[in-house]
Amino acid sequence: MTIRTKLLVFIPLLVLLVNSVTFFLFQSGTRVQESYNLMMNRILLYKQSAQAVDNNLQLLYTYLINPDETRRQRLTASRTALREHIARLQDNEDPVLPFRTIESYIHMMDTFLEQEREVFDAMEKQAPRAALADYAEAEKTAVFIREESQLLVDKELSFYQPIYKQIQDENERMNRLGAAVLFINTLMSILLALWISRSITWPVSQLVARAKQISKGDLLAETPPPRSGDELGVLSGAFDQMSSDLLVLIEKEKESLEKDRLVKELELQALQSQINPHFLFNTLNVLSKLALLEGAEKTSDLIVSMSNLLRYNLRNLDQPVTLRDELEHVKEYFTIQQARFRDRIRLELAVEQSALQQAIPSLTLQPIVENAFLHGIERMEKDAYIRLEIVQDDDGIKISVSDNGCGMSEEARQALLRMESGAEKKLSTGLGTKNVFKRLQLFYGEADLVAIDSAPGKGTTVTIRIPPRKEDE
Repeated sequence: MTIRTKLLVFIPLLVLLVNSVTFFLFQSGTRVQESYNLMMNRILLYKQSAQAVDNNLQLLYTYLINPDETRRQRLTASRTALREHIARLQDNEDPVLPFRTIESYIHMMDTFLEQEREVFDAMEKQAPRAALADYAEAEKTAVFIREESQLLVDKELSFYQPIYKQIQDENERMNRLGAAVLFINTLMSILLALWISRSITWPVSQLVARAKQISKGDLLAETPPPRSGDELGVLSGAFDQMSSDLLVLIEKEKESLEKDRLVKELELQALQSQINPHFLFNTLNVLSKLALLEGAEKTSDLIVSMSNLLRYNLRNLDQPVTLRDELEHVKEYFTIQQARFRDRIRLELAVEQSALQQAIPSLTLQPIVENAFLHGIERMEKDAYIRLEIVQDDDGIKISVSDNGCGMSEEARQALLRMESGAEKKLSTGLGTKNVFKRLQLFYGEADLVAIDSAPGKGTTVTIRIPPRKEDE
């Protein structure tokens, strides 16, 4: 869920929750108020009708004492108001009192109005005694109306007394419920606000901490996985991908620098061994021709092999060669060693010609063959051999250099595979197996290209796997 969706969903939800609580409290208060108003309206109607009768009686009395037009108009208006009260009593249905009781009360007020009318008629006929007698009757009726009104009010109050207690209890309950709902609503609002805030600020704080680590050069620290699929989660994933890409680029740059350093180191070693190479080659050629003139053909061939060996060793090491060149170089090296060991050693070759065009770093096979001589079969008196096998299949090219020499311990084998310093003695070419293995990794861009199978007294087999070439290589 995106941040925009969160804000558009949860903020209106929060507002709706607050409004729902407010509406609930308002509706509850309204129901209580309606019940209270219904009760009070009927009580006030009885009291007001009784007061209207008293007001009419008072105005009638003043009119009898001093009849004039102003008092007559006031009395007429008061009679009209009393008729309105009677009409309201007739329209108002009282669920508490029986209809006969209300009807009797209305009849008394009608009687009072009729008696008032008789007083008016007597006054118009100039019969003061009859008017006073009619007034006395109206006054008695007013007393009955007043007493009946009070009786109706008492009955209403008696009926509504338990209901009023229920209303009070309901008010108290609503107050408690309103306080509880308000508290819960406030708590939910705070929790919801904290959740939305944390869902935004927590990933940002994690990204800030990760950026500080990267600024200090720490690219290996892992960022906690994003817990949401919003924009910040996508940004966190992109941030991690960027860190991984930086690590890959740094590792590639380190490999490139290591390759350049190794090449420069090998070139330096080769340059240090080049002591006036042209003079050395000329001298070897002279010695070869001299041996040939003297009839020492084997000595001449040996000198030629030595010259070719030195020329190959002094070439530019950062340029790759073919397997065919490496194989010829191994043969020249073996010619020299066979002149030393004679029939004690032999070289066995099992080579597929189709694999000899494969590119390989210069000086890869000869140091391994030389290592087999120096540490494997040098002390053997007879039947020593070194076997060089080159085969090709769908997985690439496999090169195996094996001997039947003294072998090595498991610790020495693991040390060679880990390319640890001091795992081997320096060879005569100055190029150890550690550098050979490392150059293979840098040249092909893969690890685990070399395998060593050896045990004390059971010989050693070094296997090199050359991955297949791609179409664009």
